[in-house]
Amino acid sequence: MTKSSFILYETFFKTISNKTRFEIVKLLIKGPRSVNEISNQLNFEQSRVSHNLKRLECYGFITCDCKGKQRIYSIDKKSHILEIIKGIDKYISKYNKRLKECMGKHK
Repeated sequence: MTKSSFILYETFFKTISNKTRFEIVKLLIKGPRSVNEISNQLNFEQSRVSHNLKRLECYGFITCDCKGKQRIYSIDKKSHILEIIKGIDKYISKYNKRLKECMGKHK
């Protein structure tokens, strides 16, 4: 693996492993939402949500559509993030016990 491809992997995982961004993605998997809806449903400040939405949009995880003055965010279907999250959920489900054991060893 080249250094530049490693940096791309690192950027991808840093983007999705951030707790705020991950919670936003998980919420948007359920359907499109405005900034206000996301803020209210996740109990985050609007500025925090807006900042993280910008990064998710920049990296192609989500898209934004304008409906009047409102910006509606949704998962970018072309990004394959749905399949990636489902794959991670499947992995966690399968290796749940093992992961928990390892977490205790590597704190």
